[in-house]
Amino acid sequence: MSTTEAQDTTKSETTPVGEDSAVKSRKDRPTGSTHFGDADWDEERPDEIGDATWGEVAKACCVHDAKEWGKIFVGACGALFFLYFFLFALELLGNSAKVLGGCRAGGLLSDETNPVAGLVIGELATALIQSSSTTTSIIVSLVGAEAISVNTGIYLVMGANIGTSVTNTIVSMGQMADGAQLERAFAGATVHDIFNLLSVAILFPLEVISHYLYHLTNAMLPDSVGDGEKWEGPIKKIVSPFAGRVLKSNKDVIKDIATGKVENCDAYYPVLCLDGIEDYKHCASKCDKDAGEEVGVDCGRVGLITCDKTTGCPAFFQNGANLHDDSISGGVCLVLSLFLLIVCLMGLVNVLQRGLAGMSTRIIYKATNVNGLIGIVIGAAITILVQSSSITTSVLTPFVGLGVIQLEQMLPLTLGANIGTTITGLLAAMVSDNVDALQVALCHLFFNISGIVIWYPIPIMRRIPLRGARALGRATRRSRLVPPIYIIVVFFVIPLLLLGLSSLFMQKTVGFTVLGSFLVIGVVLGIARFIWWWKKQEGLQKCLACLDRRTDMNSTMKTLPEDMQFLKSKVSLLAEHTGLPEDEEAGDAQKGSDGTADDVAAENEEVAGGDKNE
Repeated sequence: MSTTEAQDTTKSETTPVGEDSAVKSRKDRPTGSTHFGDADWDEERPDEIGDATWGEVAKACCVHDAKEWGKIFVGACGALFFLYFFLFALELLGNSAKVLGGCRAGGLLSDETNPVAGLVIGELATALIQSSSTTTSIIVSLVGAEAISVNTGIYLVMGANIGTSVTNTIVSMGQMADGAQLERAFAGATVHDIFNLLSVAILFPLEVISHYLYHLTNAMLPDSVGDGEKWEGPIKKIVSPFAGRVLKSNKDVIKDIATGKVENCDAYYPVLCLDGIEDYKHCASKCDKDAGEEVGVDCGRVGLITCDKTTGCPAFFQNGANLHDDSISGGVCLVLSLFLLIVCLMGLVNVLQRGLAGMSTRIIYKATNVNGLIGIVIGAAITILVQSSSITTSVLTPFVGLGVIQLEQMLPLTLGANIGTTITGLLAAMVSDNVDALQVALCHLFFNISGIVIWYPIPIMRRIPLRGARALGRATRRSRLVPPIYIIVVFFVIPLLLLGLSSLFMQKTVGFTVLGSFLVIGVVLGIARFIWWWKKQEGLQKCLACLDRRTDMNSTMKTLPEDMQFLKSKVSLLAEHTGLPEDEEAGDAQKGSDGTADDVAAENEEVAGGDKNE
């Protein structure tokens, strides 16, 4: 770029939005630079974005007058406001999911299973409680308590890695109002899914055959593990107390059912608070069985909803509640959290759009285009702070939808989030004081590292998840039903199908084994037939054509009233121009009917006259 062009570009990029409001396309700018909010913003490809200098980035970021700084301050406060309640909604969503799915998740994690069932159970449990950190912590605790073996724990954490990406995929649906934003956001969310699925597709059979993760981590284990303390990230300390005042889930229920201390959730009901006082001491304090304390006399009893030592009992806690009451409370909070999540997402996106309006894509791309390794480190650091990969990827997904973060930058950030979420399991292993628990936590870490080594460093391998995510994003342009169908099929239908097939082989009877074998053969043949139809018989084109027809039909139905009014106005103008009456056909029909009536009357008169003459 020449010096003159650079100066013109810098001037244009630092011009206040109001002064450049007349220019809304890169075609109207001498430099051809695209600015955020342009009409042709979506038409620019990443390889068309020019390179900016860090001096231009610093000038666009820091050189403003007093009025602009005031707008920036107000925008930053608005963004922080919506971001806080967005995180609050995610925390409330997680608590609600644990209340609704805690009993089922604990039951899923309770038994020794085969590798396929372990993988699926880990995924389903994480999808139900919306937290891989919680799932991995429970898995580590189960291994530490010798309730499950290390090998089963490895397959469970592999499944948890898949289930953790359901949250940001749900968040991407919050940008359905804008087709371009939805395409980018859904691609940014599903790149995490595809990477995890591809990693499992390679490493799961490798682990089943060779047990390489088991042997690798076994060689690294110390002789013993000292007691550690549970660490809570700063974001959790800021958000969790507020969410805990609305609803706080009892994680001990999942652990107790999984370890076999209780058979089901009925053992925790009805909720009992001593003397009817609803606080932590009278409701949630645990009995010392060694000292002979009894529930209802010396301590209370809580169910899926519990109280906190510092904030007390939440708003949805109820003394005397049964399992049905707590489930209803969890369902209400789930709906409220989803509503708040969408509202905060819309507010955050709107604030960011206003703040970035008029900013050149060159500046945005330069500021966010960091080295892949640095992106992985940033993603890991953020996840360690918030102690949840779901929160990290969910917060980044709207930025991808806006186009602030490119898909190529989102991938290393999500890989770093996968690394960061393993820290929670390592911390749980430190608390458990068990070498086997530490081994499972290390397996989780090296599983994610192995996936990164396979799919990220080599460009041709890196393009596979990126292309898959872009293809899914483009599919949302044809139908808004793609995201919900994708979530239902990938995270629930397929896992339940695999779990059902694997359960047949777990019965250890000849009949079920033969039946399972035939069903597996049938599924494999069905998948092969589908691939043949998809690739060789134009199945892809037929599906796309069907989606296009539905999209055209929906758009036609939406604009049909306006189109009819437009046609009527044109017909009226045409009638005025030609001098024809507006309802000529009706007039002709009326004349025809009148003429027919006159003819009939004349015939009757002739008949009457003839009769008189006779």
